[in-house]
Amino acid sequence: MSYNQKSIKNWAADDRPREKFLQKGHRSLSDSELLAILIRTGDRTNSAVDLAKEILNSANNNWNELSRFDVSDLCKFKGVGEVKAVTIITALEIGRRRSLQEAEKKPHIRSSQSTFDLMHPILGDLKIEEFWVLYLNQKNSVIKKEKISSGGINGTMVDVRLILKTALETMATGLILVHNHPSGNLFPSKPDKLLTDKIKSAARTVEIEILDHIIVTQESYYSFADSGEL
Repeated sequence: MSYNQKSIKNWAADDRPREKFLQKGHRSLSDSELLAILIRTGDRTNSAVDLAKEILNSANNNWNELSRFDVSDLCKFKGVGEVKAVTIITALEIGRRRSLQEAEKKPHIRSSQSTFDLMHPILGDLKIEEFWVLYLNQKNSVIKKEKISSGGINGTMVDVRLILKTALETMATGLILVHNHPSGNLFPSKPDKLLTDKIKSAARTVEIEILDHIIVTQESYYSFADSGEL
């Protein structure tokens, strides 16, 4: 089969992702067909859909895993240059920001799950560790969310004084601590536990309660409160 025969323009109408999109709607497309629209063209041996399938397969057919790929990761695939790589990453970033905006519409914390839903779009795909604090009022509505620090793959430094300063400025009555584990390990480390105790003790002196400490991974979360560790 020649390169021209592999071009999307020469496929049967039902096999063309863009044609299928227009005829049947975006929900009719498979993941590989959606990605193929971004890729636009394949190479001399593979169609755009073939290339999309190869890329998705390398990410275990999981959009969350694919969102962790950078330009150099995507350019390893034959037929993907910087332009295509940037296009793919941009589309995934738009999806992430959309999820974040949807989460921010309901900044009321009812459970550990709602904290995860709020913070996962921010922390879930990061390759370095970040530490955030949610400042809550008496109704458990989020007054402010703030990144306190960011660090390497295995940890980050946290200034407890900065947390308390913001808590007093916002008149917060409760705090939820949140950080991610890029490694995917759900469980708290000894330093995680010591830091939680340190912040809890300091907050108690100004009558502010630590309501939870959530560890976020790409797939799930761990709650200190749910586990009886507060």
